[in-house]
Amino acid sequence: MTEKLLTMRGTSLVFVAIAAACFVVADVSIDTLDPWREFARMLSGAVNPNFAGVENLIDALVKTVAFALLGVALGSACGFGLSLLFHRRAVRLVCAFVRAIHELFWALLFLQAFGLNPLTGLLAIALPYAGTFAKVYAEIMEEGDRRPLESLPATTSALSAFLFARLPDAWPHLKTYTLYRLECGLRSSAILGFVGLPTLGYYLHTAFMEGHYQELAALLFLFFGLIASIRWWVRPKLLPVYLGVAPFFLGGAAPINWDNVVRFFTSDIVPAPLRSGGSLSDLGVWASDLFINQALPGLINTVVLTQIALVATGIVALAAFPVVSSQFFGRIGRTFGHLGLVVMRSTPEYILAFVFLQLWGPSMLPAIVALALHNGAIIGHLLGRYSNELPLRLDRARGLDLYGYEIVPRIYGQFLAFLFYRWEIIMRETAILGILGIATLGFYVDSAIQDIRLDRAMALILFTAALNICIDALSRRIRARLRLKTTPECT
Repeated sequence: MTEKLLTMRGTSLVFVAIAAACFVVADVSIDTLDPWREFARMLSGAVNPNFAGVENLIDALVKTVAFALLGVALGSACGFGLSLLFHRRAVRLVCAFVRAIHELFWALLFLQAFGLNPLTGLLAIALPYAGTFAKVYAEIMEEGDRRPLESLPATTSALSAFLFARLPDAWPHLKTYTLYRLECGLRSSAILGFVGLPTLGYYLHTAFMEGHYQELAALLFLFFGLIASIRWWVRPKLLPVYLGVAPFFLGGAAPINWDNVVRFFTSDIVPAPLRSGGSLSDLGVWASDLFINQALPGLINTVVLTQIALVATGIVALAAFPVVSSQFFGRIGRTFGHLGLVVMRSTPEYILAFVFLQLWGPSMLPAIVALALHNGAIIGHLLGRYSNELPLRLDRARGLDLYGYEIVPRIYGQFLAFLFYRWEIIMRETAILGILGIATLGFYVDSAIQDIRLDRAMALILFTAALNICIDALSRRIRARLRLKTTPECT
């Protein structure tokens, strides 16, 4: 066993120990009286989907696609511009900040300023995606082949060098990553319906609340089909057409009250002591009360839940990747494996958690399982593809020996790279799941918004962003220490 593998194993054991300690203090319980009865109703709905019973079904799907296309396009365009300036520290900090805040948090904030206007949904997707695009696009171009650039004459302008030497090499990778983010954008667009925008999530939420599981199954199956078929209906030649017609399908634009917008940015999110002319001492008391009674408990619960979900994600990924690997299963087996992973990774973790909350009640358990299944399926899919490329001897081992002694040791570095890359993403998702009633930072943010205390909500969102930035920086340091390279596909 190499020194690097020993170091990776030691790092893994540290994280497992931390997760075990977190599990001891976590609120993990089943509080419903008869979860199996509710599960049976959901299962019955899944095998008998009622497509005809869903009102405005096509309209919901079209709006979901329209928000995703325009939000991702806007984020991609802004991110591409920012990627050219990503070497500047100020740009990197701004991008880190905007991508550290989940789309639902942005949506909740913009709802207070713009109301149920399509601009709310577009900005909620475009802002964090712009920060993500900027980072990944910059990494892709930085890691590209530099030989064409070095062969140019010294008199070549910077613009010509970029257009004819750097961009052509990076372009295929940029397109691949942008297509992947469009899949993510569809998930983001869907869950925006949970805060009132007319996308698929709005009808999913209604079906859940009314117990109409047949209609719920129909909505989910159509969404899975939309995600699974993305490579067929998203064609480069058709994208200009899609983007041209998408604004007409966003729905009726509720008028924006610009007085509300001005008040939101100049008064509502300003700490109450400053609005009322209080002193710095009053501001300190306000900040101290907010930190001790809301931010600190929310931070602790967010970290506890994240660390448990991170290790659970790793377990799911290691268990799932063989079902899509040609090293373990034939074509038919891999087809069913791909189907299962597509369902798990295509279902937004917010929706998964919502389902499990109906079954088990409001504890951390639904969030842990939802985060582990969603993120584990994503990593499992990537690991399966990676394992397909491994050369094996003709007299290779079989079964568990092949898995434990040959495949896993050879992919373990890539597994940790994928896992640590998603650490910050799991943290963002953990925070937002508080909106469902789990006492993470999102719970306190949602409570503050419900109480129309937007200054507190904004401060708590800033705490969330700071926590995510710290986790992202720590993840990068661990990956650098272990010399783990992460491909952009796993973001």
